[in-house]
Amino acid sequence: MAETGRMTAELTATPPGPVLAIENLELRRGTRVVLSSVTLEVGRGELVALMGPSGSGKTTILRAVAGLETFQGGYIDVDGVRLHAQRGGPTADNATLARLRRKVGMVFQFHCLFEHMTAIENICLAPIHALGVTRTDANRRAIELMTAFGVEHRAQALPRELSGGEAQRVAIARALAVDPPILLMDEPTASLDPLRRGELGTLLRGLIDQRRTLVVATHDGDFAAEFATRILRTHDGTVDASR
Repeated sequence: MAETGRMTAELTATPPGPVLAIENLELRRGTRVVLSSVTLEVGRGELVALMGPSGSGKTTILRAVAGLETFQGGYIDVDGVRLHAQRGGPTADNATLARLRRKVGMVFQFHCLFEHMTAIENICLAPIHALGVTRTDANRRAIELMTAFGVEHRAQALPRELSGGEAQRVAIARALAVDPPILLMDEPTASLDPLRRGELGTLLRGLIDQRRTLVVATHDGDFAAEFATRILRTHDGTVDASR
């Protein structure tokens, strides 16, 4: 059994091919195998749905791609930033994570907006503090995103004042504020009624039209069948490509 691993990373040239590549990913928590030999590729402009029962590894894959989970085997390449598993030590260094943050945004199942900050402040946080963008430019970008998603009138609202659909759109805008090529979403339709689910699907199709790449973990088979370009099935920490 491999010892507890760490991720090291290097910025590599971006060759033609997939914008996201995972090869033989192994992830354990103690003696429990969470992910086993996960291998997949996702091209630019795809919406790939990860579907499987609870505990099958869907969310863990997203978190590993976002640099939020250490892993003990294989590698993840995110648009030229490569995360490797190695033995011992801490997770990836801050400089590597900063590069990764420019490549991938994540929308969590429960949105995870900062409750003490307004909607626009949530969206501006990463551009200002992670990228060093001026507050004026960050505000301009935030308003553009909120307008595109139809929530610009909620800019000064606190998260508790937002509806579920509004909070989700703000969370998507926050994830896109640094203009990453890849967007990860965990159970995006879990709290949406059929109308809001359709609106979300239309919004995501617009992102695909912009050549954005989306990877979505979901239990929602109807949503995946209607909006995903490809479905990957997860089971006991493995992934296959059967539709």
